[in-house]
Amino acid sequence: MMKLYIGNKNYSSWSMRSWVLLTQAGIAFDEVMVRFDAFTPDSQFKATLRTLSPTGKVPVLVDGDLLVWDTLAIAEYVAEQFPEKALWPRDKAARARARSLCAEMHSGFAGLRSHCPMNIEASLPETGALVWRDQPAVRADVARLVSMWQQCLDDHGGPLLFGDFSVADAFFAPVCSRLLTYALPLPADIVAYVKRVCALPGVKAWIDGALAEQDFLDFEEPYRLSR
Repeated sequence: MMKLYIGNKNYSSWSMRSWVLLTQAGIAFDEVMVRFDAFTPDSQFKATLRTLSPTGKVPVLVDGDLLVWDTLAIAEYVAEQFPEKALWPRDKAARARARSLCAEMHSGFAGLRSHCPMNIEASLPETGALVWRDQPAVRADVARLVSMWQQCLDDHGGPLLFGDFSVADAFFAPVCSRLLTYALPLPADIVAYVKRVCALPGVKAWIDGALAEQDFLDFEEPYRLSR
């Protein structure tokens, strides 16, 4: 059976993408959680990951002797291994668009990532209000998300970005979490999409796991001194 190495569910947005994709699609795997103790070269986290991945980061998918260590690569590998799951849209144009959105998420949205780190357990509307006021990059990132999501929902009729669940929804699941944590302003139809994503069984299972961790890491939470 495949193994998926992940970080703390409360904080690890990259891990969440691959875990949600596999779980929501009903693909069996063993989960191996490597706690975020630090990211220094001599940390236990790095020591563990160095034996698996050249980047020393999560997630890492292990399938027999094969290692896959990037979220996009994991998505492509799993889609090839399980074509019956239709993890990418079957329509060629929709599939190209879904890949474009995932690649944009993979490499972009630096403002949102930097100023609104994922923290599923937290409720930080006051922090979100300050970020929204002071960080034009965050406002621009959210405007781009709203635009791309509305277009997909309009073009494909919902309930998810390309109708049925796809890699794209898994890739944006951590963003949905961020938007809720920081209570960033969104149109009503986008709020509805965010709630639908968070209600997916695979996403809800990850959220429940994050809430159960009770593992406060101060280096992940510069805006809080304690939980």
